[in-house]
Amino acid sequence: MKVLVTVKRVIDPYVKVRVKSDGTGVETANVKMAMNPFCEIAVEQAVRMKEAGIVTEIVAVSVGVQQCQETLRTAMAMGADRGILVETTADVQPLGVAKLVKAIIDREQPKLVIMGKQAIDDDSNQAGQMVSALLGWPQSAFTSAIAVNGDSADVTREIDGGLEKLTIRLPAVVTTDLRLNEPRYVTLPNIMKAKKKPLEVLKPEALGVDIAPRLKTLKVEEPPKRSAGVKVADVAELVAKLKNEARVI
Repeated sequence: MKVLVTVKRVIDPYVKVRVKSDGTGVETANVKMAMNPFCEIAVEQAVRMKEAGIVTEIVAVSVGVQQCQETLRTAMAMGADRGILVETTADVQPLGVAKLVKAIIDREQPKLVIMGKQAIDDDSNQAGQMVSALLGWPQSAFTSAIAVNGDSADVTREIDGGLEKLTIRLPAVVTTDLRLNEPRYVTLPNIMKAKKKPLEVLKPEALGVDIAPRLKTLKVEEPPKRSAGVKVADVAELVAKLKNEARVI
Protein backbone atom coordinates (compact mmCIF):
# COMPACT_ATOMS: atom_id res chain seq x y z
CA MET A 1 0.00 0.00 0.00
CA LYS A 2 0.98 3.63 -0.42
CA VAL A 3 1.68 5.80 2.62
CA LEU A 4 1.75 9.59 2.67
CA VAL A 5 3.87 11.29 5.34
CA THR A 6 3.90 14.99 6.13
CA VAL A 7 7.07 16.78 7.24
CA LYS A 8 7.56 20.33 8.50
CA ARG A 9 10.64 22.56 8.56
CA VAL A 10 11.07 24.15 11.99
CA ILE A 11 13.77 25.81 14.07
CA ASP A 12 16.18 23.17 15.36
CA PRO A 13 14.91 22.05 18.78
CA TYR A 14 18.37 22.57 20.31
CA VAL A 15 18.55 26.23 19.23
CA LYS A 16 17.50 28.98 21.64
CA VAL A 17 14.52 30.79 20.14
CA ARG A 18 14.72 34.59 20.05
CA VAL A 19 11.72 36.90 19.69
CA LYS A 20 11.99 39.68 17.11
CA SER A 21 12.50 43.16 18.49
CA ASP A 22 9.20 44.36 16.98
CA GLY A 23 7.25 41.47 18.56
CA THR A 24 5.89 40.20 15.23
CA GLY A 25 7.31 36.69 15.59
CA VAL A 26 10.49 34.76 16.29
CA GLU A 27 13.83 35.25 14.55
CA THR A 28 14.45 32.74 11.74
CA ALA A 29 17.20 34.53 9.78
CA ASN A 30 20.54 32.72 10.05
CA VAL A 31 18.98 30.18 12.43
CA LYS A 32 19.57 26.45 12.08
CA MET A 33 16.48 24.65 10.81
CA ALA A 34 15.56 20.96 11.00
CA MET A 35 12.71 18.53 10.49
CA ASN A 36 10.05 18.64 13.18
CA PRO A 37 10.86 15.78 15.64
CA PHE A 38 7.34 14.32 15.48
CA CYS A 39 7.55 14.32 11.67
CA GLU A 40 10.80 12.37 11.94
CA ILE A 41 8.92 9.74 13.94
CA ALA A 42 6.23 9.64 11.25
CA VAL A 43 8.80 9.09 8.49
CA GLU A 44 10.59 6.43 10.55
CA GLN A 45 7.32 4.54 11.08
CA ALA A 46 6.54 4.56 7.36
CA VAL A 47 10.06 3.33 6.54
CA ARG A 48 9.82 0.52 9.08
CA MET A 49 6.50 -0.57 7.58
CA LYS A 50 8.09 -0.57 4.14
CA GLU A 51 11.02 -2.66 5.40
CA ALA A 52 8.48 -5.10 6.83
CA GLY A 53 6.86 -5.48 3.40
CA ILE A 54 3.60 -3.78 4.37
CA VAL A 55 4.19 -0.54 2.43
CA THR A 56 5.17 -0.33 -1.23
CA GLU A 57 5.66 3.44 -1.60
CA ILE A 58 6.26 6.38 0.76
CA VAL A 59 5.40 9.90 -0.39
CA ALA A 60 6.71 12.78 1.77
CA VAL A 61 4.80 16.07 1.63
CA SER A 62 5.76 19.50 2.97
CA VAL A 63 4.21 22.97 2.87
CA GLY A 64 6.37 26.07 3.01
CA VAL A 65 9.26 27.99 1.48
CA GLN A 66 11.73 26.69 -1.09
CA GLN A 67 14.16 25.58 1.65
CA CYS A 68 11.62 22.94 2.67
CA GLN A 69 13.10 20.89 -0.17
CA GLU A 70 16.02 20.20 2.20
CA THR A 71 13.57 18.76 4.74
CA LEU A 72 12.02 16.57 2.05
CA ARG A 73 15.48 15.38 1.00
CA THR A 74 16.11 14.38 4.61
CA ALA A 75 12.88 12.39 4.59
CA MET A 76 13.96 10.70 1.37
CA ALA A 77 17.37 9.98 2.87
CA MET A 78 15.55 8.21 5.71
CA GLY A 79 13.69 6.07 3.19
CA ALA A 80 10.83 7.99 1.53
CA ASP A 81 10.56 7.29 -2.22
CA ARG A 82 9.63 10.75 -3.46
CA GLY A 83 8.66 14.18 -2.24
CA ILE A 84 6.05 16.83 -2.94
CA LEU A 85 6.51 20.46 -1.87
CA VAL A 86 3.61 22.90 -1.86
CA GLU A 87 5.73 26.02 -2.11
CA THR A 88 4.53 29.26 -0.55
CA THR A 89 6.08 32.12 1.41
CA ALA A 90 2.84 32.76 3.28
CA ASP A 91 2.42 31.83 6.93
CA VAL A 92 0.08 28.89 6.41
CA GLN A 93 -2.12 28.12 9.40
CA PRO A 94 -3.25 24.57 10.36
CA LEU A 95 -6.52 24.72 8.42
CA GLY A 96 -4.69 25.83 5.29
CA VAL A 97 -2.14 23.05 5.74
CA ALA A 98 -4.95 20.51 6.20
CA LYS A 99 -6.67 21.65 3.00
CA LEU A 100 -3.42 21.43 1.03
CA VAL A 101 -2.66 17.97 2.42
CA LYS A 102 -6.20 16.83 1.55
CA ALA A 103 -5.71 18.05 -2.02
CA ILE A 104 -2.49 16.01 -2.27
CA ILE A 105 -4.22 12.97 -0.77
CA ASP A 106 -7.01 13.27 -3.35
CA ARG A 107 -4.32 13.11 -6.06
CA GLU A 108 -2.16 10.39 -4.55
CA GLN A 109 -4.86 8.16 -3.00
CA PRO A 110 -2.74 6.70 -0.17
CA LYS A 111 -4.17 4.06 2.12
CA LEU A 112 -2.56 5.53 5.22
CA VAL A 113 -1.52 9.08 6.18
CA ILE A 114 1.04 9.47 8.98
CA MET A 115 1.60 12.91 10.49
CA GLY A 116 3.44 14.25 13.51
CA LYS A 117 1.00 14.97 16.34
CA GLN A 118 2.20 18.59 16.50
CA ALA A 119 4.95 20.92 15.38
CA ILE A 120 7.35 22.29 17.98
CA ASP A 121 7.10 25.85 16.62
CA ASP A 122 3.38 26.69 16.85
CA ASP A 123 2.43 23.65 19.00
CA SER A 124 -1.06 23.72 17.48
CA ASN A 125 -1.78 19.96 17.34
CA GLN A 126 -4.58 20.58 14.82
CA ALA A 127 -3.54 19.63 11.27
CA GLY A 128 -3.89 15.84 11.63
CA GLN A 129 -7.36 16.04 13.10
CA MET A 130 -8.42 18.58 10.47
CA VAL A 131 -7.17 16.36 7.62
CA SER A 132 -9.20 13.47 9.04
CA ALA A 133 -12.31 15.63 9.30
CA LEU A 134 -11.96 17.01 5.76
CA LEU A 135 -11.53 13.52 4.33
CA GLY A 136 -14.11 11.83 6.54
CA TRP A 137 -11.51 9.17 7.42
CA PRO A 138 -10.96 7.44 10.76
CA GLN A 139 -8.11 8.84 12.84
CA SER A 140 -5.79 7.83 15.63
CA ALA A 141 -4.10 10.78 17.34
CA PHE A 142 -1.15 10.47 19.75
CA THR A 143 -0.33 6.98 18.43
CA SER A 144 2.36 5.01 20.28
CA ALA A 145 1.93 1.68 18.41
CA ILE A 146 0.43 0.61 15.09
CA ALA A 147 0.03 -2.74 13.35
CA VAL A 148 -1.65 -2.97 9.92
CA ASN A 149 -3.81 -6.02 9.26
CA GLY A 150 -5.22 -5.93 5.74
CA ASP A 151 -7.88 -3.23 5.55
CA SER A 152 -7.59 -2.25 9.21
CA ALA A 153 -4.97 -1.22 11.73
CA ASP A 154 -4.62 -1.95 15.44
CA VAL A 155 -3.40 1.18 17.21
CA THR A 156 -2.47 2.20 20.73
CA ARG A 157 -3.09 5.81 21.73
CA GLU A 158 -1.66 7.91 24.52
CA ILE A 159 -4.56 9.41 26.51
CA ASP A 160 -4.85 11.22 29.85
CA GLY A 161 -5.90 8.05 31.65
CA GLY A 162 -3.17 5.84 30.19
CA LEU A 163 -3.36 3.84 26.94
CA GLU A 164 -6.29 3.25 24.61
CA LYS A 165 -6.30 0.39 22.07
CA LEU A 166 -8.44 0.71 18.96
CA THR A 167 -8.97 -0.93 15.59
CA ILE A 168 -9.48 1.57 12.76
CA ARG A 169 -10.46 0.96 9.16
CA LEU A 170 -8.17 2.02 6.33
CA PRO A 171 -7.76 4.49 4.75
CA ALA A 172 -7.04 6.46 7.92
CA VAL A 173 -5.01 9.30 9.40
CA VAL A 174 -2.51 8.58 12.18
CA THR A 175 -0.56 11.15 14.21
CA THR A 176 2.59 10.05 16.02
CA ASP A 177 3.58 10.24 19.67
CA LEU A 178 7.10 10.06 21.09
CA ARG A 179 6.87 6.41 22.16
CA LEU A 180 6.08 5.14 18.66
CA ASN A 181 9.75 4.76 17.67
CA GLU A 182 13.19 6.34 17.66
CA PRO A 183 14.14 7.81 14.25
CA ARG A 184 17.27 6.45 12.59
CA TYR A 185 20.46 8.34 11.94
CA VAL A 186 20.68 9.53 8.33
CA THR A 187 23.89 8.28 6.72
CA LEU A 188 25.90 10.14 4.08
CA PRO A 189 25.36 7.49 1.33
CA ASN A 190 21.60 7.76 1.81
CA ILE A 191 21.82 11.56 1.70
CA MET A 192 23.56 11.29 -1.68
CA LYS A 193 20.95 8.80 -2.96
CA ALA A 194 18.14 11.13 -1.86
CA LYS A 195 19.40 13.84 -4.23
CA LYS A 196 18.40 11.64 -7.18
CA LYS A 197 14.88 10.88 -5.94
CA PRO A 198 11.99 12.78 -7.58
CA LEU A 199 10.72 15.94 -5.89
CA GLU A 200 7.65 17.72 -7.28
CA VAL A 201 7.01 21.39 -6.54
CA LEU A 202 3.45 22.73 -6.64
CA LYS A 203 1.73 26.00 -5.77
CA PRO A 204 -1.39 26.29 -3.60
CA GLU A 205 -3.21 27.87 -6.54
CA ALA A 206 -2.58 24.78 -8.67
CA LEU A 207 -4.36 22.70 -6.03
CA GLY A 208 -7.27 25.13 -5.86
CA VAL A 209 -6.78 25.79 -2.14
CA ASP A 210 -7.32 29.12 -0.37
CA ILE A 211 -4.66 29.49 2.33
CA ALA A 212 -5.70 32.96 3.51
CA PRO A 213 -5.16 33.18 7.29
CA ARG A 214 -8.19 33.09 9.59
CA LEU A 215 -6.24 34.15 12.67
CA LYS A 216 -4.08 37.22 13.30
CA THR A 217 -1.07 37.26 15.63
CA LEU A 218 -1.22 40.44 17.66
CA LYS A 219 2.11 40.16 19.46
CA VAL A 220 4.81 37.65 20.33
CA GLU A 221 6.77 38.07 23.55
CA GLU A 222 9.08 36.01 25.73
CA PRO A 223 7.67 34.53 28.94
CA PRO A 224 8.60 36.43 32.12
CA LYS A 225 11.79 35.29 33.79
CA ARG A 226 11.28 33.07 36.78
CA SER A 227 12.06 34.82 40.05
CA ALA A 228 14.28 33.23 42.67
CA GLY A 229 12.74 31.31 45.54
CA VAL A 230 12.67 32.65 49.07
CA LYS A 231 12.72 31.04 52.51
CA VAL A 232 10.03 31.79 55.05
CA ALA A 233 10.40 31.66 58.82
CA ASP A 234 7.10 30.01 59.63
CA VAL A 235 3.67 28.99 58.35
CA ALA A 236 2.19 32.38 59.14
CA GLU A 237 4.67 34.13 56.85
CA LEU A 238 4.04 31.55 54.11
CA VAL A 239 0.29 32.11 54.28
CA ALA A 240 0.79 35.88 54.25
CA LYS A 241 2.95 35.70 51.08
CA LEU A 242 0.50 33.38 49.34
CA LYS A 243 -2.32 35.74 50.17
CA ASN A 244 -0.73 39.17 49.67
CA GLU A 245 2.01 38.59 47.08
CA ALA A 246 1.06 35.52 45.05
CA ARG A 247 -2.68 36.18 45.58
CA VAL A 248 -3.54 32.49 45.26
CA ILE A 249 -5.55 32.24 48.48
